[in-house]
Amino acid sequence: MRVPPTAMVLGGVVSVQFGGALASMLIARIGAAGTVSLRLALAVPILLLIARPSLRKRSGRDLLAVIAFGIVLGLMNLTFYFSLERLPLGVAVTIEFIGPLGLAAIMSRRRRDFIAAGAAAVGVVLVNGHELAKVDWLGVAFAAVAGVLWACYILLSAETGRRFAQLDGLALSIVVATAVTLPIGFATAGASELLHWHTLLVGLSIAVLSSVLPYSLETLALRRMRPAIFGILMSLEPAVGATAGYLILNQLLTPVQLAGMACVVGASIAITRTSGSEAPDI
Repeated sequence: MRVPPTAMVLGGVVSVQFGGALASMLIARIGAAGTVSLRLALAVPILLLIARPSLRKRSGRDLLAVIAFGIVLGLMNLTFYFSLERLPLGVAVTIEFIGPLGLAAIMSRRRRDFIAAGAAAVGVVLVNGHELAKVDWLGVAFAAVAGVLWACYILLSAETGRRFAQLDGLALSIVVATAVTLPIGFATAGASELLHWHTLLVGLSIAVLSSVLPYSLETLALRRMRPAIFGILMSLEPAVGATAGYLILNQLLTPVQLAGMACVVGASIAITRTSGSEAPDI
């Protein structure tokens, strides 16, 4: 039976957010750097086996593109996981989402998209500013940096996709991302903790849920659906993240925070709904 591309995208969204919820649990044991480095390192052999990329006949610009993509990928995951140490999953995802939303608004150059981006900014204020005394500003900063890096990731992903077929560029970039994050993970968590059988088992689950499965599903889906539809479906990530945070981590958001999240999701759908938009995929 042929799986509809919309089901693939939604499956990827659910997978990555529930993977993030599992990551939040592991962060309590080995820290953010240990968790993200373990996730990426365990995803490497799986993606290399699937893609089987080759570096033969590659130009210097090809290698530069995949190295830059890998560095951004590693730092994006690292800063996002640092935010998960301090913020609920739904809140962290909502703040991070401003990065690709802002990029989409800038590249579309439509007035209504800038208005939508402004509404999303109001939503982020509602998510975080309802009780200013209790806001973890360092966590907010990490999530915001992750959002900026997510925007860079989108641009570099497009460039890498033009230069490498299938999942080749992604597989090679995750090797680079692992090289960036793994030394930090070992330095902060320690080899004994990272290599414990239980940690490795949970880490493998996170690698599959947060890297292998969603990236593969999204790549397959984009071959059979319009980018605008893809962007609308991806707009559900903050809501799915909040749901995963509640079901797995018992992180219950307030009505004000949920209203702010709805602003961000609505703004994202408004920006990406026009198929002729020049905005990149969110």
